[in-house]
Amino acid sequence: MEQQKKNFKIVSTKNTRVILPNIFTLVGVCIGLSSIKFAFDGRFEISVIAIIVAGIIDGLDGRIARLIKGTSKVGKELDSLTDVISFGVAPAFIMYFWKLNELGRIGWLICLIYVVCVALRLARYNITSSGEASWKDNFFEGVPSPAGGVLVLMPLVFSFSELQFIKLNYDLVVPGIFIIISILLISKIPTYSLKRIAVPRSMTIFLLLTVVLYFGLLLIYSFNTVLISCLAYLLFIPVSTIHYYKINKKFMTQFDDNDDHEDIL
Repeated sequence: MEQQKKNFKIVSTKNTRVILPNIFTLVGVCIGLSSIKFAFDGRFEISVIAIIVAGIIDGLDGRIARLIKGTSKVGKELDSLTDVISFGVAPAFIMYFWKLNELGRIGWLICLIYVVCVALRLARYNITSSGEASWKDNFFEGVPSPAGGVLVLMPLVFSFSELQFIKLNYDLVVPGIFIIISILLISKIPTYSLKRIAVPRSMTIFLLLTVVLYFGLLLIYSFNTVLISCLAYLLFIPVSTIHYYKINKKFMTQFDDNDDHEDIL
């Protein structure tokens, strides 16, 4: 009887650990694709929310995989493909249906350039990322695609927000944002990565309260919160760059000192 119970398994424990994060990833790509349908129907508010939800899922699936030790090569490739669709193709279509179509062929060309930059950024990440832990894991090379996918939606988010303190010329702002974000995606500018963030146990309660507060604001003042978050992220790019080069200089100095000691010996 006990032998029958042991054999009665749908999937092994190892396979379950691998499948669970991939389910999250596939749900994310479905939501990303659905955002295109919402935009096609003129429901741009829901399409923006869909991209944000896809971004949250994208941030969770990798962490879940590492937490339950369910990382795999298939999951890594699937995640990259999902990012191209959810944060490359989907935002491009949303903004094309909203404003870029008014620019004709130029608008479509801008969409193509952006999607290509997202694909190039992910391809570079896949070949440069390594399994060895390093202080450089705290930084991305360029703006990550999920952040880029939300940043290009800023003009649309601004139009829905209550922070319209200035009048924007969307015919200029939308193409400009697309070009700037495309450059940031394929650039080598260091930006903060929160993958390996370590929080002291004494600060855990404050972190939880901050997360609850942020998501509370996201639910109540959705577009205002997203817009302010995007602006804050852009302002932090110079900070992350300065921080990166300070740490890099420190490590290079230590490396040079070690070389000097070896020469003396």
